[in-house]
Amino acid sequence: MTDTLRPAEPAHAAETGDGPRKLKRSIGVVGGTLLTLSCVTPASTLFVVVPDLFGTLGTATALTIAIGSVLCIAVAFCYAELGTLIPSAGGEYAMVSTLAGRLAGWLVFVLSLLVVVIVPPVIAMGTADYIAPLVHIDPALTGAGVMLLATLAGLLDLRANAWITGVFLVLEVIAAAVVAVLGFSHAHRGAGSLVSMEVAGAHGGIDPVTAALVVSGLAIALFVTQGFSTAVYLSEELEHPRRDVARTVLATLAISTVIILVPVAAITMGATDLKELTGGDLSAMVTAWSSTAVGTFVSLCVALAIINAGIVMVIQNSRVLFASARDKAWPTPVNNLLSRLGRFGSPWVATLTVGIPGALLCFVDLDTLYGVTGVSVTAMYLLVAVAALLGRRDSHRHTPAWRMPLWPAVPVLLIAVLGYVLVQQEPVYLLWTGGITAVATVYWALYLRPRRDTHWVVSLPEDARG
Repeated sequence: MTDTLRPAEPAHAAETGDGPRKLKRSIGVVGGTLLTLSCVTPASTLFVVVPDLFGTLGTATALTIAIGSVLCIAVAFCYAELGTLIPSAGGEYAMVSTLAGRLAGWLVFVLSLLVVVIVPPVIAMGTADYIAPLVHIDPALTGAGVMLLATLAGLLDLRANAWITGVFLVLEVIAAAVVAVLGFSHAHRGAGSLVSMEVAGAHGGIDPVTAALVVSGLAIALFVTQGFSTAVYLSEELEHPRRDVARTVLATLAISTVIILVPVAAITMGATDLKELTGGDLSAMVTAWSSTAVGTFVSLCVALAIINAGIVMVIQNSRVLFASARDKAWPTPVNNLLSRLGRFGSPWVATLTVGIPGALLCFVDLDTLYGVTGVSVTAMYLLVAVAALLGRRDSHRHTPAWRMPLWPAVPVLLIAVLGYVLVQQEPVYLLWTGGITAVATVYWALYLRPRRDTHWVVSLPEDARG
């Protein structure tokens, strides 16, 4: 256990011998919240994820999202505490390595790397659907263009990116607000419909929404606001991480919940009938409530929201690769490349390493890999909850950090819930993810563990140490 459960140590310099390279602290709570909210992409979530929930849950959609948001508070508590205890650009892997063991941290890194590779191009390809009112472009070409644009933006100073994403975020919040105002002003049913638990049946009838359907819908609802974890990846660039990480995580969860949940309630009340609500064609609803011009405006705002998410995901994911190289996860030449910083203070090689393959992946069928990503995210959250359960042991008990209420009940509950969700996934996706983690374990056993004194040594910036 001495190899695993110990405070983060100063890493051996991967590149210069002068100490671990540090990212520039340039943003506060406002900038961090703007970047993190952009990764949540409330408008694109509203238009892409929520329609699927309407199709299965009908009028119970708002209630299910509300329950999922409450459960997300427990996840946010874990991220807020661990993000202030271990403020590293490595995010989950740095937290888990320090508290639950280096091997566990390595496996979390591999799981996060799967998400890094797959999710941004999949989301980017969705842009084509929302620019259709102006131009029809192949989704793969559109996605590749979005990924390249996001990569270029990721090379800039983080403060500049906070302003870029902030402008885009304002537009998508306006779009969500327009939907909310139109829905409430064209309400066909009262607030009681939000708990009426009805969905349109297959033959034009009305079916009840059972508690079992609500529980199954939580698998999607839990991830509606999950982008708040981005705040942890930005912890090395927040000006006061011990204070600002927790504030950013919790503020982002609260704001994103409101931005998503209020329009969902408005749509539920404003839909002409249950069949229209279950169909989930939100663009058609907006156009019917207003005009074609307004519908086009909202669609373009959603397209900008997806681009915005691409920029933030590239920023976030490049920080993970940068941190892994600084902590010597790879052979020396690779570490030297990935840990290089550009003139704007951003890890430019790591940014290109994330962005360019992401553009190429837009031309690949990602259905199976997307299923693997779902398993990876669930397993990653499970390991974070385990780390949160261990976060007050030994010397970590006295380290300055934000502390969650109701510990240890919160992480114990999360471990139980996420463990259940994990075993309910498709066997083929579990096998794929298990095979990848097995290969990663072999790499750990043959390369990293024999070099444990010099490799995979999780580091913290000097100014972030307790």
